[in-house]
Amino acid sequence: MPETLNPFEIAQRQLDEAAELLGLDEATHQLLRWPRREVTITIPVRMDDGDVRILRGYRVQYNDARGPTKGGLRWHPDETLDTVRALAAWMTWKTAVMDLPLGGGKGGVTCNPKELSTAERERLARGYVRALSRLIDEDTDVMAPDVYTDAQVMAWMMDEYSILRGHNTPGIITGKPTALGGSAGRADAAARGGIYVVREAGRALEMDLKGATAAIQGYGHVGRSLHQLAEELLGLKVVALSDSKGGVYRAEGIPYSEGSAWKRKTGSVVEMPFTQPISNAQLLELDVTVLFPAALENVITGSNAGNVRARIVAELANGPTTPEADIILHQNGVYVIPDILCNAGGVTVSYFEQVQNAYNFYWEPEEVYQRLDTRMSVAFQMVHQVARKRNLHNRLAAYLVAVQRVAEACKLRGWV
Repeated sequence: MPETLNPFEIAQRQLDEAAELLGLDEATHQLLRWPRREVTITIPVRMDDGDVRILRGYRVQYNDARGPTKGGLRWHPDETLDTVRALAAWMTWKTAVMDLPLGGGKGGVTCNPKELSTAERERLARGYVRALSRLIDEDTDVMAPDVYTDAQVMAWMMDEYSILRGHNTPGIITGKPTALGGSAGRADAAARGGIYVVREAGRALEMDLKGATAAIQGYGHVGRSLHQLAEELLGLKVVALSDSKGGVYRAEGIPYSEGSAWKRKTGSVVEMPFTQPISNAQLLELDVTVLFPAALENVITGSNAGNVRARIVAELANGPTTPEADIILHQNGVYVIPDILCNAGGVTVSYFEQVQNAYNFYWEPEEVYQRLDTRMSVAFQMVHQVARKRNLHNRLAAYLVAVQRVAEACKLRGWV
């Protein structure tokens, strides 16, 4: 049977494995296989030339047994309801594995934001909020940035919601600019959290990461932050980078200052001086200590997992590895830090932002980093211990921790 690459079917399959090992009753299992609520919306957006373009958007509130749903908003030309469902499911398990009092949600709009002007992007952001305004609030569903959305988009969305409510509502959105109630440390939180768990993995595996090699697939905002922190906090030598246009390799290492400057100058990493061109596929198979998939889903599959030579795969992207690939990587001794743990730094600091908004009292960066480090380290140790105790790969271990917590909340509420 051919390998499925439908992200929601993959998410359901991952849950099914955990449910079987946990011995979940059928009602609880079925409840957790599907979103509690989902909506498809149409968004009229007036373009700069006066024409009105109708865009399709989505919001999935997957499970709120542990608290308000939480999840980002993606703008991407290939966005589908199944993609958003999968991401909302993964966010549910992500908040649970981090033991945050939140559920999981996700949003998306099918569009190419690179073709939109700044004014058109603002009208889209505000239109999305208007279409969903009756279904979201600080205690129901809180949004954040994701692929091709950023702090400015969040600022527009927060402002639109505040206009509709007639008062300032900073808590409806996280990932905002700090001038509007955003948290210190939010900009690089996903990358920083990933670096913290790679550090913990190095300790658990008794590996010295200083001077070890790394490759980053996906040199967007997260990838650039990852590059900088890998150098500063771990002393890793990044030898390869890639983005949607291609990749580059240099055995002696590519310093962050050089990689980020070239990306800012040209909009891509390709043709960086004194590097060799490589494809995204080739980058995944490099002989490095740490591989960071930080782009989109389904890049490590059953067809190429056997060629992955990294000792540690740290998933900064959502869903980069398929179930078939998980088995192959585990058999080959590759230590995978799964997405629901590895990239949970973003939602964790988003939770910190919600807390600060509610108190109207804001923390210094050092306090945010310390709290994030503690959360990431505790979650890593929990997953690592379950994996070792039950002889499972880390993704399944993370699912056991997360699904057990969500199932318990559903039962305590009397839903099943």
